[in-house]
Amino acid sequence: MKSNDYKYDDIHKGMSFAFKKMISEKDVMDFAKLTGDYNPLHCDEDYAKKSTMGSRIAHGMLLSSLFSTLLGMHCPGKRNLYLTQNLNFHNPLKLNEMVTVQGEILNKTDSLKMLEIKTTILDQNGKIIVDGIAKVKVLE
Repeated sequence: MKSNDYKYDDIHKGMSFAFKKMISEKDVMDFAKLTGDYNPLHCDEDYAKKSTMGSRIAHGMLLSSLFSTLLGMHCPGKRNLYLTQNLNFHNPLKLNEMVTVQGEILNKTDSLKMLEIKTTILDQNGKIIVDGIAKVKVLE
C-alpha cells in the first residue's frame, strides 16, 4: 500500500478519512509475541470464557496502534510526524471482527503546521471501541 502525500495546505478542518480491518486471532497472537503481553483475556480461550468478557478480546493497544496506520498512510500520510495521542477505551473487541478506523481534522495550527485529529475505532455494529485525539506535524 502506498502512503498518501497530503501537504499541510491540502488539509482542511472537517476533512475525514477511514479504513477497515479485520482483527484476527493471528493479529492478537502476533501482537502478544511482539509486546510480550500474553494476558489470558487475549490469549487463553478457557480463561477468557470464564471471565466477564465471555471470550477472548483484542489488546486495546493493538487496536490503538491502527491510529499510526491512519495517520501515516491515509492523512496526512508520508509527511506525518506523530507528536501525541490520548486514548479512551470504551468497549472490548472480540476476535475476528471488522473495525473501522477513522479520523477527522478538528483544528490546524498554521504557525507549527500541526493538526489536531479526532481518532476513532468502531466495531462492525458502529459501537465505539477506542477514541482519542492525535496531534501531528505535517513535514515539508
